Amino acid sequence: MFITRMLKKLSLALLGTTAVVMSANPASAVTMQVNSGMFSSYADAKTITFDNGTANDPNGFATYSNITNNIVQGSVSGQYASPYGDNTDFLAISPVGSNVAGDTGFVNINFKQAVNYFGFYAGSLDSYNYIDIYNGNQLLKTFSGSDVPTATADGNQTSLQSNLFINLVADTGETFNRVVLRSDGVAFETDNHAYRLASVPESNSMLGVLAIGACGMMSLFKRSQQKVTVKG
Repeated sequence: MFITRMLKKLSLALLGTTAVVMSANPASAVTMQVNSGMFSSYADAKTITFDNGTANDPNGFATYSNITNNIVQGSVSGQYASPYGDNTDFLAISPVGSNVAGDTGFVNINFKQAVNYFGFYAGSLDSYNYIDIYNGNQLLKTFSGSDVPTATADGNQTSLQSNLFINLVADTGETFNRVVLRSDGVAFETDNHAYRLASVPESNSMLGVLAIGACGMMSLFKRSQQKVTVKG
């Protein structure tokens, strides 16, 4: 009986450990970081440049929607400005009814596989530029231009504090599959979108190992009991 009680306590402890592992990764955790330059600093990221004049992902994982005349190049006074140092096509978003290029209000980016990272080069960042991070229909996090670390979201077209690469990184074990870029003013200019496909969360692997261990110990004890009964 003593051994039985000890094994039961050990099994409960193992199950308790799995609960701790599962809760160690808080839901909806996405962190914003920045790096200099026009491209992602993540070597394993896939990139969408818009250089062919379309919002098509050459890697086949991201789909853009609510796109009309949002892909532009150069600068047009009162409408959009090319991100500093960027002479290629980029994505521009302005409010609906503003009668400028990209006046769709927002652009959806859907990933057919879960990702744990998304980034982009932001030009002349403004406080009224927004990024929404979703997992399915659940809104995980919203960032504005004012939330970008070290940035000055004042629309300056040449300052490195308002033209920088923004990285949105999910915490360990967290993923998302949709990003919405939107703007309440003219305009939100971005280029060189980057993302990283998520791998299987480590917490799930640990959960399986612990569960198998608990079941194995109980099975071993039952076999030991049967052997003792036969000998008696």
